[in-house]
Amino acid sequence: MQSEDYKFMAEAIEEAKKSLNEGGIPIGAVLVKDGTIVGRGHNKLIQTGSTILHGEMDCIENAGRLKGVDYNKCTLYTTLSPCTMCSGTILLYNISRVVIGENTTLIGPEKLLKDNGVEVTVMQMDECRELLEKFIEENKEKWEAELEKVGFSTD
Repeated sequence: MQSEDYKFMAEAIEEAKKSLNEGGIPIGAVLVKDGTIVGRGHNKLIQTGSTILHGEMDCIENAGRLKGVDYNKCTLYTTLSPCTMCSGTILLYNISRVVIGENTTLIGPEKLLKDNGVEVTVMQMDECRELLEKFIEENKEKWEAELEKVGFSTD
């Protein structure tokens, strides 16, 4: 891990808390280029009824249209392991590094990222895990409904 990873993951956690305060799933992300946050976002599936506004997607969208060479210089900090859709977007824009807060509650296709040259670092931060676990415990029906929408069985 790099020395600034904790600093930027703290920003992603703040984004996750924004989502939680809005009644959404507590997942947040920030996109960093050359030590500066260029995009931030959080999960907005529940709040907006969106089908694609995961924390990573919202963050990348909020960064605006960067140049291709700029994306390659970026690190995406996300509180949770990116799903297949978010991983595809990371690959599409050639984001070179992804730092994940934790990957025990859900794990995305991290091997796909690694196999395509993305540096993946997992911090296993208790705060990221606890935010999501508490949300799931207190919002079981919402959580199960979201999982069902993407084809996960809740049985």
